[in-house]
Amino acid sequence: MITKTFYTLIFFVLTAFSFSSQANSEGEAIYSALGCASCHGANGRSNDESIPSLAGKDVEWIIQQLEYFQSGERQNSYMNAMAPMAEGFERSIAEYLFMQDPQR
Repeated sequence: MITKTFYTLIFFVLTAFSFSSQANSEGEAIYSALGCASCHGANGRSNDESIPSLAGKDVEWIIQQLEYFQSGERQNSYMNAMAPMAEGFERSIAEYLFMQDPQR
């Protein structure tokens, strides 16, 4: 069931990427398709002080945090559910966020 859901999600992510004229990168398309902006903000700039902004953060740090959430080493009920959907795309997402201006 999880495998089928994962492949379905990947299909929709890749479809959204291929049809999005505004997507500058695979990372941007995936960030958008997974709904990351609903918490972390557009372009990785959160408007909620309790949710970290990710714009401009180090690529390797973002990858490590996603992997910690995926493995359960880092606990947050929402991120532990969301991070596995980014599996295989961590670097693309991290590179997209790194390139974003952290200033508002």
